[in-house]
Amino acid sequence: MNINNSDYTILIVDDVDANVLLLKLLISKVGYKTLTAYNGKEALSIIEQSKPDLILLDIMMPIMDGHEVAKRLKEMPGCSDIPIIFLSALNSTDDIIKGFQMGAADYVSKPFNKDELLTRINHQISLIYATRTISQQTEELKRTIIGRDKLYSVIAHDLRSPIASIRMVMEVLVNGISKESIDPDMYELLIMANRLTDDSFTLLDNLLKWTKSQTGRMSTVLQDDVELMTLIAGVVDVLRGVARLKNITINLKGETTRLCKVDIDMVKTAIRNLISNAIKFSYDGSSIDVIIEEESERVVIHVKDTGAGISKDKQSLLFNMETHFTSFGTGSEEGSGLGLLLCNEFVKRNGGKLWFVSEEGKGSTFSFDIPVKKK
Repeated sequence: MNINNSDYTILIVDDVDANVLLLKLLISKVGYKTLTAYNGKEALSIIEQSKPDLILLDIMMPIMDGHEVAKRLKEMPGCSDIPIIFLSALNSTDDIIKGFQMGAADYVSKPFNKDELLTRINHQISLIYATRTISQQTEELKRTIIGRDKLYSVIAHDLRSPIASIRMVMEVLVNGISKESIDPDMYELLIMANRLTDDSFTLLDNLLKWTKSQTGRMSTVLQDDVELMTLIAGVVDVLRGVARLKNITINLKGETTRLCKVDIDMVKTAIRNLISNAIKFSYDGSSIDVIIEEESERVVIHVKDTGAGISKDKQSLLFNMETHFTSFGTGSEEGSGLGLLLCNEFVKRNGGKLWFVSEEGKGSTFSFDIPVKKK
């Protein structure tokens, strides 16, 4: 640690002139700035005005003793963390224990050894330096994180609209051109471009929502009497076009007439991400089942695939922001890993719970529930 002693001020509090002069000489000689007080009342006044970094405090003084000074210091706004080294002729075990109980950082008995005292002072200053450095770095890190999140949000927001437009154009092209009408290689490139555009749009949308969520700028807007079946069917219809690019069929099974109070966009996002993940990890020619089950006070939505599945060692990492991971899909699709984190948070915000069962090589079923109105 490269500590500049002249950056720190030490308050010396003692009612004996000789002690004050000696301490001031010793401390000033090693570069520290000093302040002096000859009784407790004067010390508190100086502390309030100047806020020294460290206090050398005698205990036995007129007007106000050192213990009372320490007690009042802990009650003073902005001063309670100033460390105190008690410097006193009272050196019995009980006196020392009482000093620490009153909030002392250290205790030195009179008559003191010069080198011991300076070592203890230097130790306290090094702790102050470390604490302030950590605090400064923490604030810098917070500013960096805020700046990063703002940058992510701006990038995602500014790119989302043009990518959405490109996505719609690609959908029109893919649906309007038959495979037989153009070169097979060109058709495959068109299909790949459509898939990559859809993946990019999903990534940007997830990134924008995740950033807003983590920075507290996303509100949960619950709407009454939402028809859950209509909401689910709408998302499934949109994603059937994406699934066709891998010759995957999405089956909607079960139904519900129940109404719920939810944030429509959050629930749509959760369903969309679960189905998109199922498509990503399913094989060409397979099928995905979106199953709706009614229970007494909730509706459960299952998204079931027979794709790659998740290994046991990775299952516990899925919903942890610090350990979440990404994997390539069966068609070498890439992902950010944000989808499931968003699903989990959005389901919770709407009063539900998300869970899954999976077996590597056999597929996965992701499920969540939504509270509904009683019949």
